[in-house]
Amino acid sequence: MAEKKKRVFGFSFVETLIAKTGGVTMRQMHFDAEAIVKAYNSIKPLADRLGVPAPVPRMAGFCYPHVSTLGVKIDFPENSEPKPSTVIKKPEDIDNLREPDNYIDTPLVQKKLAVLEELKKHCPDTPKFIGHPLEGPVTTAVLLMGQDFLTLPYDDPKRAHKLLSFCTESAVNYANAISRHFGEPIVSGPKGIPDDFAGMFPPALFGEFVVHYWERVYTGLQATERYLHSELLRKEHLHFLKGLRIKSYDPSADQYVTPEMLVEHCPCEFTLRILSWDIDNLSAEELVERYIYLQKHGPRSVSFCMKSMDEEPKIKRLLEIARKMEGQGNE
Repeated sequence: MAEKKKRVFGFSFVETLIAKTGGVTMRQMHFDAEAIVKAYNSIKPLADRLGVPAPVPRMAGFCYPHVSTLGVKIDFPENSEPKPSTVIKKPEDIDNLREPDNYIDTPLVQKKLAVLEELKKHCPDTPKFIGHPLEGPVTTAVLLMGQDFLTLPYDDPKRAHKLLSFCTESAVNYANAISRHFGEPIVSGPKGIPDDFAGMFPPALFGEFVVHYWERVYTGLQATERYLHSELLRKEHLHFLKGLRIKSYDPSADQYVTPEMLVEHCPCEFTLRILSWDIDNLSAEELVERYIYLQKHGPRSVSFCMKSMDEEPKIKRLLEIARKMEGQGNE
């Protein structure tokens, strides 16, 4: 008889809530060490009330350190997500792409590292983190070229491959460079790729323009276990995960897949989550029902987060059912 999977959950505070509670801006959460510490200290009473560990101070999550080293300019508004600008204005620009001589010496990386150094003076437990080490090849190509990249495989497949190859190699090189800088060179182990735009390519193009490059990233990162986050895959894409030897797939807020579809068609483990929309619009008891429903499909985990103080009663109820079910086997 197959062993029952244990029910696991994940919970976190959204960074905008941490910032608001501390009375600081999101831009400060990227660049102001004292403001970051203040914000994280402010969330401790809420964490205590909920019975969850208080998060360790860290810079705000940031997806673009790699592309910033390639010339992408990043705007940091006071209270919204960072906004990258494209650097490829026409396909011919792809021919002139070059990697930097030294990834660590690039301006934004240097600025982030300085903030990290200051932050660790306040909180030595702060993780060595200035942003995600890479985005997947397709997402990186879109960041460099914009939406025009999505038609390039049809219009100029040779240059599309050239750009994807550049995105792949430079991402792995940046990830290795930042890891070495932190004194923690990349070694064999579990690794993940986030590539939300990959699902924009239909299955007929997916093997050539996505799978090949994902394989190169996993190999470059020395992945012994492969994890994938991608929000736009459809049912017809899922079979590719078997050939890629994906251990666990995170569809996040993917609008095209359902728990039932994943149970039937996903060839690997998967995670599920209760979306912010659900927490906004469902009652506490409806959220409990939603949580139970998701867990019954046997996911690797079910996660949810808190983004507003008004949600505290609902989050408390969700945490109650999550703790009650944690460790129980799925039927």
